[in-house]
Amino acid sequence: MLLKNIFSILILSGAALLVSKTANGQGCSDAGFCTMGAMKPSQIYTRTINFKLRSAELSFGRGKTTLTPVLNVVTMDLTFGINEKTSFQFKLPYQTVKGNLGETSGLSDISYSFTKNMYSTERFHINATLGGKIPTNNSDLDSDVKSEHITTGLPAGTSTDLPMYYQTSLGSWDIVAGASFISQKWMFATGIQMALTENENDFRYDQWANYPDENYLQDNFLANNLKRGTDIMLRVERAFHYSNVDIRLGLLPIFRISKDEILDRTTNERVKVDGTTGMALTALLNVAYHFNTNHSLKFLYGKKITDRDVNPDGLTRENVASISYVVRF
Repeated sequence: MLLKNIFSILILSGAALLVSKTANGQGCSDAGFCTMGAMKPSQIYTRTINFKLRSAELSFGRGKTTLTPVLNVVTMDLTFGINEKTSFQFKLPYQTVKGNLGETSGLSDISYSFTKNMYSTERFHINATLGGKIPTNNSDLDSDVKSEHITTGLPAGTSTDLPMYYQTSLGSWDIVAGASFISQKWMFATGIQMALTENENDFRYDQWANYPDENYLQDNFLANNLKRGTDIMLRVERAFHYSNVDIRLGLLPIFRISKDEILDRTTNERVKVDGTTGMALTALLNVAYHFNTNHSLKFLYGKKITDRDVNPDGLTRENVASISYVVRF
């Protein structure tokens, strides 16, 4: 059995490495729904499911973007059982961002979801989720550090918004739905996230004309009044159980199936942005240590494998890592 598990780990790791070596870029694009309800990673399978159980998870995460900004996020993730087959999840994150153009901090988007067990046997569960995300600002934060590179002499009232890589909120109301298949060894999940509204970001290159590195500035895509395209995610995860330790390897492809749309400030017309559709693929490692049935310590690492060509939403990450403590009661 041990040899079989080792062999499975090597196959999954080899597949992820092969994709990484043949990919053109490295990135991750997750507007948040990949950790909601039925789509959440590292879910523990039990022969009998009881959503009346409650849990509180406090996590600290750090992400490196494809540009200079580094993100630190502290998240409180609460799950409350409504009845034996239905639960409610609420996530409250606080985020800080620091990069070459400045720094920001504040509450990130709040997410909520209802999850229901649709079908169960002694071998697997099928769950479904419906929820959404609430913006905490309009994606129009400016720099806490008033950069000397901001162009002087701008008209009164002119915005100097930072690019989306620096924003703590996506600035839109979203709807989320998904489902998962969970067994003792495997998890397969899929989900969809749709932005219902636009943000109010107004980052413009001419406001930063004094910045010395024009190429770096141009790498921050324009996202004026951005309405993100629709995302569809898939998750495959293989679990390996060793006494109190769970190790899970997974792949997370996210497909943006419709183009992002922004306001073209030169024509004052809305345009669909080329290069914003396609797949972003991430390889994931999750390790959990269960002190007992009520307390667990978890570690997650995600490595970007491939990404879309153009990312006005600023969601691309070179890598992400988080550590969390979970209490079930």
